[in-house]
Formats: sequence, C-alpha cells, structure tokens
Amino acid sequence: MTAGNAPGAAAADIGANGTGMDADACSAAHAVPSSTLHMVRPNPANAVPVAMDGVKDTRMEILVGRQHGAPNFAMRHYVVAPGGHTPHHAHNYEHEVIVIDGEADVTYGTATHRIRSGDVLFIAPNQMHQFRNVGAGPLRFLCMVPTSFDCGKPTPGS
Repeated sequence: MTAGNAPGAAAADIGANGTGMDADACSAAHAVPSSTLHMVRPNPANAVPVAMDGVKDTRMEILVGRQHGAPNFAMRHYVVAPGGHTPHHAHNYEHEVIVIDGEADVTYGTATHRIRSGDVLFIAPNQMHQFRNVGAGPLRFLCMVPTSFDCGKPTPGS
C-alpha cells in the first residue's frame, strides 16, 4: 500500500497544460506492480489551495493519479469553503463528479443547476462550468479526469 498526499504540500497548479508524452512510455514510466494497492481516504486537511485564475477558497487533494501509477484516470478530492468557487472555465477533456458533502450551484454552459450530496455529474469536454458553494458548510466532491488528453499531454491536476 502506498501513502496518500502529505499535509502542507505546495499549491496545486491545475491551470498549466504540460507537455505530451507517448502513451506507452507514460504507462511504462508510471507502472505500479499489480501486487501494490494504493489506498487513501479523502481528507480535507490534505487538500492544498488551487492556484488558478478565478478561484476563491478552493482546495484539492489528488487521491489517485499519475504519481500512483494510474495510467488512464485520476481521482481528485475538492473542498470549497462556504462562499467559495472554482474558476468559470472550460478544457478539452471530460470529468465526472460525485458530490460527497454540501450544496452548490453549478454553472454549466449558460444554465445554473443546484446540486447536493449524492449527485453525480458528467462535465463534457469544452463546456464552460463552475462550482459555487451556496451551503453553510464545506462543499466536497470527487472529480475524475483522464490522466492525459490531446494525444498524450498530462491532464493538469492528475
């Protein structure tokens, strides 16, 4: 079993695009032996501030990602403080979201939707979106993204 993210880590810069890598080379470079189990519990204390224009009071913890040997998908844990929000943005890869605690307004395209604990969302590539915490407590959600996009570029925050 491998350890999760360390508390007090540097800010998560998920706005940078990074450079591409051959998919086979990437998978081989990050291969984890099948006998190794990576297990971590989402912990708001381990989430680090998101460094991206338009963010307010949002932190992220990478639960499973490239550094753990995940060749295809990454799972991130977001914590948005009351009144906080993610940036209003779009990118050319999908993500799936599971709300685990709290309530928010999600802007998706030109519409706004109220979401709460237990809701599951599919955010399609290239769709403008934003999560705004409208609840009294933290908004917490898990967000899954591919580990690469555009023929091998590492997905930011994966």
